[in-house]
Amino acid sequence: MSADRSDDGLRSRFTEADESPGLLLWQVTNRWQAAQRAALAPFDLTHVQFVLLAALTYLAARDEPVMQRDLADHAATDPMMTSQVLRTLELKDLIERRDHPHDRRAKALVPTAAGAALANRAIVAVEDCDSEFFAPLADARAFADALGQLRDRRTR
Repeated sequence: MSADRSDDGLRSRFTEADESPGLLLWQVTNRWQAAQRAALAPFDLTHVQFVLLAALTYLAARDEPVMQRDLADHAATDPMMTSQVLRTLELKDLIERRDHPHDRRAKALVPTAAGAALANRAIVAVEDCDSEFFAPLADARAFADALGQLRDRRTR
């Protein structure tokens, strides 16, 4: 018999754990991330490396200089983490930092030819993985719209 045992249990507003949208989102995210890791393994890319490389490849096609903060804003990634991942992509010769055409103090990011080619091969695997993962949903577009609302919502 334990002297400090409490019989109150967890004081949750939910009767069952599966009623918690946050817990369900976390569990689904873990499974989705595992599926993405498997899909990206043949390309030797982590998911965040893929996201930043693909976002840079997309933004660079606009023929405007892409700075690190622009990329982090577009990908909704933490600026410090973005910097670290970009260093890794640079070491892999997938991106380059070039002189900014309008600001001598700044650098512009560009994917290398190998980086753009890799992003375009990997996106097929990522999108196929997403299609399979989200196939059980009756309306994946509505789900994506709802996720976008949550993403764009201002938090405290």
